[in-house]
Amino acid sequence: MKIGRGVYGQHEDLLVVTEDGILRGTSLARIADGEFPIKTPQDLVCAGERELDAVNHLVAQAIALGVDWDPEPDAWLPPVTRPDKVICVGLNYRPHAAESKMQIPEYPVLFNKFGTSLVGHQATVRPPYDAHQMDYEAELVIVMGRRCHQVAETEALDYVFGYCNGNDLSARDLQFRTSQWLSGKAPDGFGPVGPYLVTRDAIPDPSRLDIVGYRNGQEVQRSNTAAMIFSCRYLVSYLSQWMTLVPGDLIFTGTPEGVLLGYPEPRPWLRAGDRLTVAIEGLGELETHIGSADD
Repeated sequence: MKIGRGVYGQHEDLLVVTEDGILRGTSLARIADGEFPIKTPQDLVCAGERELDAVNHLVAQAIALGVDWDPEPDAWLPPVTRPDKVICVGLNYRPHAAESKMQIPEYPVLFNKFGTSLVGHQATVRPPYDAHQMDYEAELVIVMGRRCHQVAETEALDYVFGYCNGNDLSARDLQFRTSQWLSGKAPDGFGPVGPYLVTRDAIPDPSRLDIVGYRNGQEVQRSNTAAMIFSCRYLVSYLSQWMTLVPGDLIFTGTPEGVLLGYPEPRPWLRAGDRLTVAIEGLGELETHIGSADD
């Protein structure tokens, strides 16, 4: 199932995206005679598999009744609304570590973004006034679905709710001011995700997904998640050994080669007006627009 969130007029609504069209949460509530407590994807993530089954049943009912499909929202929002944690993994593809002139990590390199970093599909991201070296990073994002503490690697994916596209936008000049990357990774809007999340049952093996990044329609990154140094299964287990993961937590799993940091000087940093696209197999396409700090 593909689950998203969008704005219609002045109201936010849950979205279920099918092959035939979009169903809003308000449409599903009418079919359920108002008995539909799920208002956001995060409600569904936290509610567990019983509510997910109920939503599947309502969608099947809607299709059987010949329901009118809803239009796309006026604006797409991040699928997850209130993550407790947004954890990011750096240097998780060997060619990316090489192009960044950094050592292959022995353990996952971790940093974080915040809820204010998250924006949805088709959002315009405006960099901080002192960020002049903007870069893209196409990434697979894990959405946690169950409380997860010290789980074995063999069981780790059972705790995942789903997956989505992400773009770990980075201001390289801010990132490398100090040894800590936070200021270049966590500004407002630097974590586009979406357009929706796809539930775990539809992505049986997250370690076998093609991942492609585009800048203004031109391919700039291409790889497969099989090339990760630390797999999704490993990352969830590793993090859970010393950090309790809870429903709605996001894990950005790292980017493959092709980022602007790896280009020779002078690097063609992102500019206002650029359009970025992340396309991961089975997860649709996430589009992001780069704006001006003065807007």
